[in-house]
Amino acid sequence: MSKKIALILGAKSDIAMSTAHRFAEAGYDMQLAARNVDSLNQYKSNLEQKYQINVTLHEFDALKINSHKHFANSLPQLPNVIICAVGYMGDQKKNERNVEIASNVIRSNFEGPASIFLIFANLFEQRGSGTLVGISSVAGERGRAKNYIYGSSKAGFSVFLSGLRNRLVMRGVHVVTVLPGFVATKMTNNIELPKKITAQPDQVGKAIFNAVKKKTNIVYVSPIWRIIMMIIRNIPEHIFKKMKL
Repeated sequence: MSKKIALILGAKSDIAMSTAHRFAEAGYDMQLAARNVDSLNQYKSNLEQKYQINVTLHEFDALKINSHKHFANSLPQLPNVIICAVGYMGDQKKNERNVEIASNVIRSNFEGPASIFLIFANLFEQRGSGTLVGISSVAGERGRAKNYIYGSSKAGFSVFLSGLRNRLVMRGVHVVTVLPGFVATKMTNNIELPKKITAQPDQVGKAIFNAVKKKTNIVYVSPIWRIIMMIIRNIPEHIFKKMKL
């Protein structure tokens, strides 16, 4: 019986690396994909030695849409699980004043991930099995002045994942939407986060692995976020638009 394989897109992020450890610990062979992927050579060796698994590295750029089909077809084996950890927050003030910068945020969080998932969705559908895991954000559940460029791109990705899940549910393919909330990573180093509701990357990795195992649809890494976002979504717009959240 062949070993299961997990592919991680955007494998350089803190969340991606923690997730890779969870799947490797469970015996999955790993395919790690990112830009300038050679920088992951040491990480590849560490995973192989620690968990006695096979790890392959693959060059991948979410923004090079025309390369996605070739990327998928060039993998040595079609994986069982694909986790998309691609994402870019940027700076809201710069995002809202520069269309090119804003476009890069939107494409990184929505267009690129959606493009590659469409390709793999078709391959998984043909095979009749597989799991697609998209890391979205609670920021996509309601627009706020502080991060609406990033939030709107994640909102688009969340809706995309929901529709993909609806499309593939009877085809043997499962789609997971992950909503981490605040996470202490390199991307949030310059942001002061509330400690009590801020997760660590290893918590996210564990939540992703458990969601794949249990076939969960939507995952709030910290359960408190389900309550927080329910409250925020239900604030009347005439009140919400005046709030500084």
